[in-house]
Amino acid sequence: MTQKTFLDESTLAGRGRRGPEPALRVVPALTIVSHPVPGRAGERLLLEALASGGEVLLSRNAPDFMPPGKALGLPLAAPFLSRKPLRLTQGRDGGVQLHVEADGTPVSVGQAVEGVLELGPEALAAGVPLELAERIVLLLHLEEVELEPEPEPLGMVGGGVALRRVRRHIAQVSDLDVPVLIRGETGTGKELVAQAIHQQSQRRNGPFISVNLGALPRELAAAELFGAQKGAYTGATRDREGYFRAAHGGTLFLDEVGEAPPEVQVMLLRVLETGEVFPVGASAPIATDVRLIAATDAHLEARIDAGHFKAPLLHRLAGYEVHLPPLRERREDIGPLFLHFAREELRTLGEAHRLDSEDPRAEPWLPVPLAVRLLRFGWPGNVRQLRNVTRQLIIGSRGLPFLRAEPRLLRELDSGAVPEPAFTVAEASEPVTPPPKSASRRKPSDITEPELIAALRDNAWDFQAAADQLGIPRPSVYDLVDRSPNIRTAGDLSPEEILRCHRECQGDLEAMVRRLEVSRRALSRRLKELGIAPKAPRAG
Repeated sequence: MTQKTFLDESTLAGRGRRGPEPALRVVPALTIVSHPVPGRAGERLLLEALASGGEVLLSRNAPDFMPPGKALGLPLAAPFLSRKPLRLTQGRDGGVQLHVEADGTPVSVGQAVEGVLELGPEALAAGVPLELAERIVLLLHLEEVELEPEPEPLGMVGGGVALRRVRRHIAQVSDLDVPVLIRGETGTGKELVAQAIHQQSQRRNGPFISVNLGALPRELAAAELFGAQKGAYTGATRDREGYFRAAHGGTLFLDEVGEAPPEVQVMLLRVLETGEVFPVGASAPIATDVRLIAATDAHLEARIDAGHFKAPLLHRLAGYEVHLPPLRERREDIGPLFLHFAREELRTLGEAHRLDSEDPRAEPWLPVPLAVRLLRFGWPGNVRQLRNVTRQLIIGSRGLPFLRAEPRLLRELDSGAVPEPAFTVAEASEPVTPPPKSASRRKPSDITEPELIAALRDNAWDFQAAADQLGIPRPSVYDLVDRSPNIRTAGDLSPEEILRCHRECQGDLEAMVRRLEVSRRALSRRLKELGIAPKAPRAG
């Protein structure tokens, strides 16, 4: 049975070879990961002024973040960001210095930043999540800027350099009939690249047949691929066409080609050399017109050295190679990919309208702590795993105003996080990032619920102050609160409860915080959403 699939416009990224690369220059960039307006995920700001010793001033009103491939953009435009801008300047060895004023927009990189933070080239290469005012997440990273027009998007989601490189390689090879070998870890989207090559080729009106060689029974693999005559083997009660003949005039995609049995490798080599297939039990070859695209996550050279794969077949398959990097190496695409998968899942539930918010004052639908976790996770299953995590979050958050992850998923994301890059304090006259107030650091798992509640009450539900008292990072306080069945957040409060408390406390925000036991900042946002301005604190 043939297996036809269609291009999912979701993914990919890759590093190919045997094609001319455009002239490039590398500059730091900021990419939106989470924003109160969900559709802005993936918009980016190139920090080109830093290369010439200039500076970039980032505030609510400027500069503009551009959607991929667009000429016009918008500023962050979030009223909770300070008009006093953050400053980004050139650091040592191509790094970036982040300047944060004490009375400006709060910034966190795992802990609060105040002063000047030096982010070196290694940190930029890995990508640094920046949390702004606990409402927006930006990824500070390095971006390759082409000195020629970007390739056509080809229906794929994402604007990172790796994805653009894949688009370019697809454009270079699609109209040729040479075999293509796609390499990459499992889940990186190798079949989607194969489909894109087919759809951009002159064979687009022909069939696209996808075959997983690792799933074919070894004893039937040759017959499944090349066909068989009736009576050629026990159980062959009729002629079998085979995948090659089914793909005549189109493209045959062979996934997990490294799993092909030795006898199949010999027959594949013959097809590539002669354009003919020999059905099992036949006495004469049959001409076939097929474009062959193969894919593997295996190290074929190592398999050749071990005697499990034939070197001539590799040389024939690799008429042109495309290499897909893992998702952890293209984190700037995580935001738009997550949004794409979320929209797909919400559409099936009839709730896609939840992503149509255009209010920059709204609470982010993708909470900041969760967005940061997605950025820091290692994604061993790559794009396929991101799709699965997105589905789990959407289904598990049905009926809730914002996404909320179950404790088990939070533990999984935390345990699979990649090591954070080292940040170096800049040698500058400005104040630098202060060390944590706690003299010693603790594991969040060591914090008991009573201890957490006591610290929050001691610090009037100021999460940063509570984190400093407990000796853990602020995001860990959010995690512990999310996991606790006995601690509420401002998002859990009904409008009726908030209004009743506001009336009974005569609008005193501090009194409301003590009574409701939630974050002051989050409660203030809920009041604004309800059209209520909290009273200023009383003097004395």
